[in-house]
Amino acid sequence: MSFDHLQQLIKARKNPTVAGLDPKPEYVPPHLLKASLNKYGETLEGAADAIYQFNMGLMDALCDVVPAVKLQSAFYERLGWQGMLVLEKTIRYAQDKGFFVIADAKRGDMGSAAQAYSEAWLGKTRVGRTELAAFNADCLTINGYLGSDGISPFLETCRREDKCFFTLVKTSNPSSGELQDMVAGDRVVYQVMGDLIARLGQDDVGKFGYSRAGAVVGAAYPSDLRSLRKRLEHTFFLVPGYGAQGSTAEDVRFAFDKYGRGAIVSASRSIMCAWQKTGHDGQDYQDAARAAAEAMRDDIKQFVTIL
Repeated sequence: MSFDHLQQLIKARKNPTVAGLDPKPEYVPPHLLKASLNKYGETLEGAADAIYQFNMGLMDALCDVVPAVKLQSAFYERLGWQGMLVLEKTIRYAQDKGFFVIADAKRGDMGSAAQAYSEAWLGKTRVGRTELAAFNADCLTINGYLGSDGISPFLETCRREDKCFFTLVKTSNPSSGELQDMVAGDRVVYQVMGDLIARLGQDDVGKFGYSRAGAVVGAAYPSDLRSLRKRLEHTFFLVPGYGAQGSTAEDVRFAFDKYGRGAIVSASRSIMCAWQKTGHDGQDYQDAARAAAEAMRDDIKQFVTIL
């Protein structure tokens, strides 16, 4: 099962974190951006090329430190087809470097549309007598608030391809409570969603005790994170909010079980843009990213012991 593979990578690197590759052109060190714009002009192609060079350099620096990378598709979509090509190439490069790849696309629909999304990101598309993978990520974030009709197609693809997904359950944004904290019977809405994910994934529990149906649970509300960990004992968590978004290692510790398993914590800008704080104009962006990733790892390990 795919979360078993992720947990094995976390254990091998003693690092329960994922580096977000969510780049804007202004995040790219000036010398990389200049080289690409000199080649392609101030075009979407030029920006996309700069981002790909940046991504490769980051992954080269992080591959023996961080077990996974997460690509937020919006930052690639804004560059049109050139950006989506870079997203696909980045996934391939990441997998070649040994990373577990999370496509953070938050897709959500129902029926045939949900099936098409799941095949695009996790599965294969039939062309004549041949089945071809498009993005072929290891894992995908989805929006499950359409109900089981919008989740089951992703689960079916994951079972067929031995992959996994994270569903939005309790998010970190300030307005999440407007809907997710609403009372629904004897539960609140985010608990209803968490329970639904747990029920749908209950037949797919792997050797580390987690199903292929995971949950996005933000670190901004540590008490909710702690209560969901107790409630969803077989659900793997993706935990955004650390670093630039304001949450601390002490906050995210509640995502893990007693063995230090069952969660991975994401950070993007604090790693990608670490070079902006060193005063070397980006020439040291790889060393800066690696140092930031190691500092994040060591910070979390103060509170979480990985067994």
